Amino acid sequence: MLDRWPALTVLFATVALSACGGNSDSPAPPPPSSPDLAQRIGAATTTAQSSSNLCAPIRPFYWEVGDGTALRASGSVNEAGNATTYTAATVMNIASASKWLYGAYVVERRGGALTAEDIRHLNFTAGYTSFGFSGCEPSDTVASCVARGNNGVQTPAHVDRFSYGGGHMQVHANIAAPGMGLGALDNATLAAEMTRVLGMSLSYTQPQLAGGARTTPSQYAVFLRRLLNNELQLSTRLGAHAVCTNPATCPTAVNTPVPASQSFHYSLGHWVETSGDGAFSSAGAFGFYPWIDVNKTHYGIVARVALAGGGNESADCGGLIRRAWLTGVAQ
Repeated sequence: MLDRWPALTVLFATVALSACGGNSDSPAPPPPSSPDLAQRIGAATTTAQSSSNLCAPIRPFYWEVGDGTALRASGSVNEAGNATTYTAATVMNIASASKWLYGAYVVERRGGALTAEDIRHLNFTAGYTSFGFSGCEPSDTVASCVARGNNGVQTPAHVDRFSYGGGHMQVHANIAAPGMGLGALDNATLAAEMTRVLGMSLSYTQPQLAGGARTTPSQYAVFLRRLLNNELQLSTRLGAHAVCTNPATCPTAVNTPVPASQSFHYSLGHWVETSGDGAFSSAGAFGFYPWIDVNKTHYGIVARVALAGGGNESADCGGLIRRAWLTGVAQ
């Protein structure tokens, strides 16, 4: 009689496990599938061409999305009654999208080993907050631009506080060795130096590191693909040393161009869209918006020229295109 208890115990345990699914032969549900390339292209194209979302007000513009290998989808979205068409080959002023380039340049020159001074100048906490919107003249060198007006004046009360502006980078570029030592460079020689280090083609309309670059979407895409492919030191440092930027929620922030409803962080010459989807980006005032998704698998660009300002509007559209691409669902 005692010998039957172990057998009965095993039987009861087996029944209990089967009832809970512990002995089930049913396969686990498959993981959700990612959209295929055709779905991504269709969703992104529909979103970019929509007449009822946040891309409609910024027409005309050019957009593209790609990965580390190649461009995967693109298009020129025109506006009725406007003869302007933007393409991958359109040369344009990229304004603050220049900042991402200088951030990558510094990290590359340092071999990834940034100094505390480098970090403060690249995440805009160095206190140089008196730089004008067009702080340099076309005939300037990097050094003569720093000397112009109050461009090189530091505000002690703003040290270690975020303030968006070009003075931090301009002063940093002018610091003699072991700094970057770019003070003697003019538009042409600065462009040659940036091209040498970053491996992309660009020019400068003024030797302003934070806003003077001029290039095409296709050439900026070369830079973004290099980041995705870990070909630049900044690749593994996207989002590093980021600081809060919204004065409404961040006591160490002085000013930001990002709407108060959003709370982004600022890293080494680029934004981290913290209150959004975490993408890395660097919108320019004229409407040039480059991005890399938070998982560093894809890049994108929205490109146009809006002299009255349009960086935030391009970012709104670009964010929709990014979401459409990643989900395969038009936005």
